[in-house]
Formats: sequence, C-alpha cells, structure tokens
Amino acid sequence: MAEVKLVVIVSVIVLVSVLPSFASSWRSSQRKVSPLLVEEQIIWLAGGGQGGVSSYRIPLLSRTPRGHLVAVCEARKYNSGDAGEKFLAIRRSEDKGMTWQPLGYVLDDGTYFDGIGLGSILVDDETATMFIFYSHCPHFDKCTFSTTYVVNSTDDGKTWGQPVNITGMIRMHGREFETGPGFGIQKKHAPYQGRLVTCGHSSPLNRMITCAFSDDHGKTWAAGQALLSLPLTGRHKLGDFVPGESELVELPDGSIVINARNQYHYHCRCRIVFRSFDGGETFPLQHLYFDETLVDSAVAAGLYYHDGVMFFSNPANDKSREDMTLRWSYDNGTTWAGSYQVWPAAAAYSTLMMLHTDAEDSRFIYLLYEKGQKNAYSTISLAKISLYGEL
Repeated sequence: MAEVKLVVIVSVIVLVSVLPSFASSWRSSQRKVSPLLVEEQIIWLAGGGQGGVSSYRIPLLSRTPRGHLVAVCEARKYNSGDAGEKFLAIRRSEDKGMTWQPLGYVLDDGTYFDGIGLGSILVDDETATMFIFYSHCPHFDKCTFSTTYVVNSTDDGKTWGQPVNITGMIRMHGREFETGPGFGIQKKHAPYQGRLVTCGHSSPLNRMITCAFSDDHGKTWAAGQALLSLPLTGRHKLGDFVPGESELVELPDGSIVINARNQYHYHCRCRIVFRSFDGGETFPLQHLYFDETLVDSAVAAGLYYHDGVMFFSNPANDKSREDMTLRWSYDNGTTWAGSYQVWPAAAAYSTLMMLHTDAEDSRFIYLLYEKGQKNAYSTISLAKISLYGEL
C-alpha cells in the first residue's frame, strides 16, 4: 500500500481554479439537453409498512453488469436518526425502471445501535462484479472505532456474499474511511485503466477526504492522498474548510473530478470541486475550486458524465433542503448550460445513473432522491428524465 500523503489547506489562500475544457469538433453538432420528466414512482415510503421500517434514507442507484437497475438505501428500523439500527435495503428492476422487484435486504445489523452506514456502490465490468461499501459505527455512538466493509455480488445483484473488513487497507492517518454516499467508478481510460475507485470522508465525520482504489478487481484496496479539513482537530464551526460526502466521475482524458459537500460553507454556500490526474491517488491544490453556481445547503449530491455532458443534481437552495434540480454542463463543469427543476418542495440526498445497453438508453437519465412535501425523508423516489424533451 502506498504511503498516505497529507495535504493541508491554508485558509488565507484563495483556491479558485477552473477545469480546462476538452472541447472537440463535434460539439457544434451535439444535441442540446432539454429535460422532461416522463415518469416518477416511489421506491420506498417511510412508515409504509415495508418490513416494519420507520424510514428510508441514503439512496444509491447503479446499473448492473447486465444492464438492469439496482437501488440501495438504509432502512432505518425505529426512527429516522443517523445512528440507529438498520437494514441495508435493496430493490432491482429488469425493465429499465418500469417495475421493481419486492423489497429485499442485503444486511441486517440486528439490535446494534449505530450499525450500518452507507456507503457506495461500484460495478466492475471486466469481472461482472458489484460491490457495496458500508461502515459499521460511523458516528462513534457506543463504540470506540469505525470499520469499513465491502460485500459483493457476482449474479447481477440478486445475491450478496459475506462482508469483508477492509479497514486495515484504507485507514487514513489513523482515521477510518466512510465511502460516498454515491457510486464508485471503474476507470475506462489511462492512467490506470480498469482501476476501481470510490471516494469518501474519514471518521470522526468529515475530518478529511480521500479515495480508495483497487488494481486487482477488489481483492485489495489502498487509500490515496488525504485532503485535510482546516482545522483538522477540535470542534468545527461555520466558515471552516470541511469537505464531506462526495461523488466522482471520470473525464475522457482519464482524470477524475470529485464534487464534495462543503459542510461548514467555507468561501460560499456551494460545492467544493477538485480533481485527480493519477487515478484518485492525489488531488493537486491548483485544481481545487468552489463552484458558486452550484448553490448548496450542505448535502450529498448526484454527479454523472456521459457523452460529453456532465450532470449534477441537488436541492438548489443555499439555506434549506428543497428544490431538487438537475443541471448540465458541456465543458466538464467549468460552466453550467442550464437547469431543470424536478421537484419544488422538500428534497435532500440524490444520485444519478444512466443505462448503456442500447442507443435508446442514452436518451434518459435516472434520478433517485429523498422527497417529500414538508419532510424530505418521507419517500425515496425515482424520476426518469428524458434528456431531449422526447417521450
């Protein structure tokens, strides 16, 4: 395992950078995004009697190796609190999200308080294996340390193996690693083509951020450079630099863009964006900036890249969790060409996904998000959005 390198951000330095645009000759003829919500359905309903669960939170969405959809979340048994007993709930769709198989459970933490904490989901296309990462006791409630586990599926998400403890492989400067929430990637371009990468923050929560990676199809994992919060120790307050929950995408040049929660609103009530050119191992500070267009109240957001377009989802409100919005960019997030309001009322965590089984799939993007009228945690809902205004 490579030695973990630490980076400290000095608050007096203004870190504003712009991602270079990798424009190409086809852009002038590229179809322009014009979103249209064509279908929406509730995947999980809080208190809805599904397995006697109180609430559902932390939605994850992924395509499977065979081109189906899998949705995963925390099924919080007795209340909506973060540190409580949970199931790891799953539902699958084999008809592109039209219908969903009954609720199932990958894991059950029993009566252990502060048990399962999602987490991220990742697909290895070369081995047709799916991975789910989660933490045990991520809030240090009634325990002294947190552990990180991974479970995998080799049958398209139908069944899952036994959890494997990978904490010892990815500890960061003596701190444990909490992935996501969101999805990981398998790099399609050099450098490190084929590498599996997932990003997250440390425990205690949000002290630093890094990516974990594997070059042997998930047999072993290593942690990259840690991007530290400032201050690193002590109690944080408004205005401190504390990057948190993150999502990542790979660009055509092989670099990785990470979009992170700005927990205490350093510089702005917006997103932190940084970049890696070596497969998630380091994050050069000259490529870290704050995207003031992406207003945010500190929440886990969705990020996706496909065919020259970057998509981003979050509650586009700098003070409260409401107004779920989809944005798109033709220049890798340097500028944002447009936005589309998916839901005007209460909304919180979200994730984005597309299928790639045929040409028809490229017309739609799926948004799985926490949604309600006054309470954002009333449901987890799936929105199917036509990208070009076509049914």
